[in-house]
Amino acid sequence: MIQIKTVKDIVEMLQTVEEPGPWLEKLETDHRTGVKNALIRWRRQYDKRKAIEKAHMTKRAFDISHAPFEGAMVAGVDEAGRGPLAGPVVTAAVILPQKTPGLIGLDDSKNIPKAERERLAKEIRNVAIAYSAHIQTVEKIDELNIYAATRDSMEQVVKALSVRPDFVIVDAMVLDTDCPTESVVKGDAKSLAVAAASIIAKTTRDALMDELHIDFPVYNFKQNAGYGTAEHVKALQKYGPCEHHRTSFEPVKSMVAERGRDN
Repeated sequence: MIQIKTVKDIVEMLQTVEEPGPWLEKLETDHRTGVKNALIRWRRQYDKRKAIEKAHMTKRAFDISHAPFEGAMVAGVDEAGRGPLAGPVVTAAVILPQKTPGLIGLDDSKNIPKAERERLAKEIRNVAIAYSAHIQTVEKIDELNIYAATRDSMEQVVKALSVRPDFVIVDAMVLDTDCPTESVVKGDAKSLAVAAASIIAKTTRDALMDELHIDFPVYNFKQNAGYGTAEHVKALQKYGPCEHHRTSFEPVKSMVAERGRDN
């Protein structure tokens, strides 16, 4: 190997090294500050990458542990939008193949930046054995209540899968389906399939809220996704609710009642 003398050379070489080895061990004896700092950065990035890979394998192992037989189709189900004051609830179901190297880093959608969510959503759609999404309307939410409406949507999204699952892992919801299911608290942090469903549900709902923003910009749905931020509540107080607000949710419910009394 050609002797590397400058700190710049070493920094550039470290950018191509993925695993520890004899060359890296030799660098440990280099006392130059620039080299020491470069090694610290490399090891920090290496440890982070290994932790992400380990988390990926742990989530995949969780899914496999729920398979009733080898090669069984395990679906993950999750939702986005139970808490907002406006907009639909979106649920998704995903069945993933055994190997998904492009999904390393997949986690609960709330823990992933928007750009990365969009990338992962595209990858999930490309590699999934099957996936589906269901949009539960505001009218249905107000008619049934948010819990029942979400459960109904989740049951529909499982039925809509093009491949029948042999087992369904659901994020914190008990479903009535024609196959075995298990409700798992924080399922999107434990199951790869549920995390994938959370990404599909979240990105689908965000796109819908961006569309609603075009027609109702005063509520800034593009920014708040219908959640009750201070800015959103202030806009509600000024303009009143629109057709996409949930009249069974406070403070929208009281605002509608107040308007009714005024009329």
